[in-house]
Amino acid sequence: MSCTCTTTSFPIKVPHTLFHSRKSNDVFPKTQILGTLSFSSKKNSHLGFTDKISLAQCSKTSFLSEMDEDCKLEVSSIDIPDGYCKELEIAVRAVHMACLLCQRLQDNLLSKSFEQVHSKEDNSPVTIADWSVQAIVSWVLSEAFGSENVSIVAEEDVEVLSKASAVGLLEAVVRTVNECLADAPRFGLKGPGTDLDAKAVLAAISRCSLAGARGSKFWVLDPVDGTLGFVRGDQYAIALALIEDGEPVLGVLGCPNYPMKKEWLSYQNGYRRILSRLTSQTSVSGDKGSVLYARKGGGKAWMQPLLYGEKNFVWPNSAKQIKVSSIDNPALATFCEPVEKANSSHSFTAGLAHSVGLRNQPLRVYSMVKYAAIARGDAEIFMKFASAGYKEKIWDHAAGVLIIEEAGGMVTDAGGQPLDFSKGVYLEGLDRGIIACAGAKLHEKIIQAVDASWNSSSL
Repeated sequence: MSCTCTTTSFPIKVPHTLFHSRKSNDVFPKTQILGTLSFSSKKNSHLGFTDKISLAQCSKTSFLSEMDEDCKLEVSSIDIPDGYCKELEIAVRAVHMACLLCQRLQDNLLSKSFEQVHSKEDNSPVTIADWSVQAIVSWVLSEAFGSENVSIVAEEDVEVLSKASAVGLLEAVVRTVNECLADAPRFGLKGPGTDLDAKAVLAAISRCSLAGARGSKFWVLDPVDGTLGFVRGDQYAIALALIEDGEPVLGVLGCPNYPMKKEWLSYQNGYRRILSRLTSQTSVSGDKGSVLYARKGGGKAWMQPLLYGEKNFVWPNSAKQIKVSSIDNPALATFCEPVEKANSSHSFTAGLAHSVGLRNQPLRVYSMVKYAAIARGDAEIFMKFASAGYKEKIWDHAAGVLIIEEAGGMVTDAGGQPLDFSKGVYLEGLDRGIIACAGAKLHEKIIQAVDASWNSSSL
């Protein structure tokens, strides 16, 4: 929203969304507040989102590249909850940047070789993308809110990158991070004045630690969820959530290979990439990927297309509201399950599907894209029953759980209890497994079927 104004004050009922978008939208609830609005500026101003509670200091949001430093916005009112609007917008922009980074790396990886793939101690592959995305998100959040105010729990550490034998790998990560940050103005963010050196990149990565999961408020990040899908040219996700008092309050899910157009889902990823090269860059291509997001209590979930060509990100960037499917008959439902058999029992879910009369073949998808599929209505059920000894990690579920819930779905453990994100990096106390459904009626039927089948299973 642009405005030219002189200093004036007047009482007015101000829609809270006025401070969050340049044009009318209903991404955030239009809560009416009574206050005093005053502007002081000698030139056109672009009003970005405001600082939490205190709306008087536009300089605090100067991290947005388009924020006019001369703009002054004051609202006098009693308690004005902002619903984490600023945090949500920054998180969405950061995830969009990370998606662009991952798209470039995946294309490069698939066109060359697997030289960029390395191995962690648990033998799962990890790429330059993992460390680069973690550095980008950490840097963006810290610049926006102050590193002293940001606690991030994330999967990767700097042990491998810090070894003398990893000089080349570290150089590749630093180069990738700086290439991504150079695009920050495209996403409405202010990048660093100069390129980050290796020390700064390592500091950004190591700012994320597992210890933060014990706090009452922290961010949780999986820089590349579904790394196997990433290196195989398939589905993967960048998952970012804000946890407060054991519950996700914000969830952002970047899905670089998950199309905005449902009809593109029927194509294999490789064929979609071929079609994308034939698609005019002047039109929105259905294969360009998407970002989904929601905030707790908003009652809505949203899906945005990724940037393509030379376009810039303009909040809310053609966001469309998504809703879960209305199907509540298990026989007509489609269910998702992990691709890997190592951490989920395909045999139990197959038996359960048969017992409830499911006719459709399971949708086996890498990463939290399974949550996206349910939130968008492409599938109705996600069941994950881990093999003995496997413990679910909070970063594999937090963002997806909130997005499904705000889209109208339901996610609990197999006992019907909400997932508890307050016990550290693992979902402790989980009853058997995780069940996500498109609605309460369908969820109840699946819970009953699990109870009926559990004792006869070998889990």
